[in-house]
Amino acid sequence: MAASLPIPLFALAGYTTGSGMRMLDPLLPLLAADLGVTVAGATGVVAGFVLPYGLVQLAAGPLGDAFGKIRIACFALLLYGLGLIGSAFATDLPMLIALRAFCGCFAGAVIPLLMAHIGDSFPYEERQVAIGRFTTGMVMAQLVTGPVSGVLAEAAGWRLPFLVLGLLSLAVGGLVAWRLAAALWRGPAAGAEAAGRGLRGYAELLRRPAGRWLLGVAFFDGFLLFGGAFPYVGSFLIEGFGRNAAEAGVIVAGFGLGAFAYTRLARRLLRRFGGSGGCWAWAAAAWPWRWRRWPWPPPGRW
Repeated sequence: MAASLPIPLFALAGYTTGSGMRMLDPLLPLLAADLGVTVAGATGVVAGFVLPYGLVQLAAGPLGDAFGKIRIACFALLLYGLGLIGSAFATDLPMLIALRAFCGCFAGAVIPLLMAHIGDSFPYEERQVAIGRFTTGMVMAQLVTGPVSGVLAEAAGWRLPFLVLGLLSLAVGGLVAWRLAAALWRGPAAGAEAAGRGLRGYAELLRRPAGRWLLGVAFFDGFLLFGGAFPYVGSFLIEGFGRNAAEAGVIVAGFGLGAFAYTRLARRLLRRFGGSGGCWAWAAAAWPWRWRRWPWPPPGRW
């Protein structure tokens, strides 16, 4: 079973759903101007995606156990693609927020279920290599989506990135359905009893102090990364430093480049420097958009 899994195709599915969160990084000012709202008013499209994306993962595991992980992931990916295409034709901000919430609800199920399926399918000694190949798609979403989204938006407006990503998601979902047809349509489904066991597993985890600590740390990690400053860095570069959407996307992609480097250097970096919580504080000092000169402060800033 493991040898037959299309890991590159799974990675592409991870890329499409990961891109749903990153595609707006350079687009908010263009979107806000087109819909006749301020950038601050348009930030609902970020929360509209992120909140359902996180919350649906509580239900994705039990549903995957009950009806098949690949089956639910494929179904979610197809609906996510349809939601992206619908977003490209939104006529006002409330409609776009509702469609973003629809997309987030289904996107949040894809990566955890595919990762769990890989974990179930590979023996322990091969599992990390397979998961590493799969997570390449998520790293590439951090690295590529911002620049591509910005370039497309500069060429044809903010709606085109939604349309392109939606069509890609539908294509990938269709390929997964075709490639794993037997697992999707003829595989066993455990039913409601398995879903109930999955939900009881959450209650068991919450009864343990270590489980509560782990869930709390994961919650704040996601809150600070996806609900904090990061989604608005592209808008800040456009409004505060006069960059266009394409340039902002390229600059924001530096985060993905750093994430890729970190996966290769994590052990040595942690041994040498420990934590890196000061990096956002450094960025908040609002230097010029490119690093022009050392030492601090840059000329004319203070």
